[in-house]
Amino acid sequence: MSEEPEAEVTEEETDAEEEQAPEEGLQEGDFVRLAYTARTVESDDLVDTTDAEVAEEEGIEDEGRDFEPRTIVLGAGHIFESVEEGIYGEEVGTEGTVVVPAEEAFGEYDPEEVRTVSADKIDEDDRYPGASVQVDGQQGYVETIIGGRARVDFNHPLAGDDIEYDYEVVEEVDDRTEKAEGLLGMYIDADLDMWIETDEEEEEVEGEDGETETETVEKETLYIESTPQLSMNQQWMFQKQQIAQDIIDRLDLDRVIVQETIDGGMGGMMGGMGGMMGGAGEADLEEALEDADVDEEELVEELEAEADEE
Repeated sequence: MSEEPEAEVTEEETDAEEEQAPEEGLQEGDFVRLAYTARTVESDDLVDTTDAEVAEEEGIEDEGRDFEPRTIVLGAGHIFESVEEGIYGEEVGTEGTVVVPAEEAFGEYDPEEVRTVSADKIDEDDRYPGASVQVDGQQGYVETIIGGRARVDFNHPLAGDDIEYDYEVVEEVDDRTEKAEGLLGMYIDADLDMWIETDEEEEEVEGEDGETETETVEKETLYIESTPQLSMNQQWMFQKQQIAQDIIDRLDLDRVIVQETIDGGMGGMMGGMGGMMGGAGEADLEEALEDADVDEEELVEELEAEADEE
């Protein structure tokens, strides 16, 4: 019996196999920690950095932020597209320098975005050259003020500048909590405690017979411990739903729970009583207790006993 000749592989089949082969190196959707320093090409002005030494040299180390590599998602718009293109297919440890053109960075400079407005639209404290102002909901910078008119530049301060971007891919991030921290850090500069747990909950569902049944379901949840800094953050206040949904989608979670812990003691309990009484002073508090026929010493003893039990 003669052997069948081996099938000849065509060029089209080879190309198809290559297209189906898994891509190597870092790809869109990967989480990485990126160290970088970005400067304007023409004037060498610092735009941003994750390097503490560079921040110190530039005199910006006291801006209340941590200068360390940042966790970003490739393909999510967290960095310039030109930088991402240099990272795709590469490995951890890759270093590079990319010049990001102005149109991709902060846009070309548009002379028509320099407009004359009434000085009445600008707060009196901001009526000086260089002041950052909001006019009709648009951010701008005062160029000149003459009489009742102000010349305001509404271009981005870095419009028209090419940006030189030096970077290093420090590591790939696999831990989901670290990923969540990195995602939240793209929106809010805040040091928050967070963790992921799988919770079991009872839910009512409609059975095959149309009757309502109760079953146990698992909810994979990201817990975030809130802080006053987070509660007062304007971006969080106005975009919390969008931010949480982004985290849920990218980490395949069921929900995000932001919780607030209030530690209390005698001071907090008595302070709360004062607040309920409209901020009454000590004399007013004593008078109120007398009117309510409450023994102050007994009340304090009871509160102390409850605090000790806790």
